[in-house]
Amino acid sequence: MEQETGIDTQELGEKIVRVLKTIYDPEIPVDIYELGLIYDVFVNEEREVKILMTLTSPNCPVAESLPVEVEEKVKSLDLVSDAEVEITFDPPWTQELMSEEAKLELGLL
Repeated sequence: MEQETGIDTQELGEKIVRVLKTIYDPEIPVDIYELGLIYDVFVNEEREVKILMTLTSPNCPVAESLPVEVEEKVKSLDLVSDAEVEITFDPPWTQELMSEEAKLELGLL
């Protein structure tokens, strides 16, 4: 019987999501996760994290600082060995990507 080594990547993924929910878009009072800016979170066995995210627009005022903040906050988790954020505009962000909670918060429901 093989011993399972490594970490619980799903559990780590949930911790990462909790951290992402503490980061807010400066123009909208909703966190970046509920806004639908996080497209994917990958965690490998070495506890390296890659986050695929977008911004509300390519000329978003925090285009420079937000990915850095995401990287730093995720790296601050004890179980994470490294974190990298990749920004994509494919597909472009739309309000459809927001959670029901975010739409409610912004009066869109």
